Amino acid sequence: MKTRLRQLTALIVLLLVSGCGYNSLQGKEEAVFKAWGDIEANLQRRADLIPNLVETVKGYAGHEKETLEAVINARAKATAVHLSTNDLGNATAMQQLQQTQGELGSALSRLMVVAERYPDLKANQNFLDLQNQLEGTENRINVARQRYNQAVETFNSSIRAFPESLTNSLLLHLERKEYFKATQEAREVPKVDFRTK
Repeated sequence: MKTRLRQLTALIVLLLVSGCGYNSLQGKEEAVFKAWGDIEANLQRRADLIPNLVETVKGYAGHEKETLEAVINARAKATAVHLSTNDLGNATAMQQLQQTQGELGSALSRLMVVAERYPDLKANQNFLDLQNQLEGTENRINVARQRYNQAVETFNSSIRAFPESLTNSLLLHLERKEYFKATQEAREVPKVDFRTK
């Protein structure tokens, strides 16, 4: 009788543990880390394209020194900020990364406006290839951000829902992850001015 009671107890414990979400929570956190890695890879790709783009523009519009330096400085700032997977729950670190990436995007936009003023540059095949690669990279970054936010939503919901919330609070102690949000500059309506100067 005691043996049967022990077997029944072991079976109940096994069923409870297998349904508690221990493994699924860890899998969901790994999905967040993977999605973050995808963002980092695409941000690196963008950073790698920028020096070639700047050099190409410099050949045609070298006197646009201020714009070119702004792009170079923004790239340096953006590549200096690194988040580890431990920082994904740190709102301040995430905000700092997003701000530097936003500044880089703004500087690149100004560079493209400069490029519009130079018909020879716009017709340069090297510039067109770099511009297309940069545009594709920006699209990849956007998709990677969306996938990251989906993974964060799934993970954050899981650590708050029963029974995984209980498993997390008793065993894992995993922390909520931060979403990738728009910077303040991205929320402002761009000013368009068609007057020639």
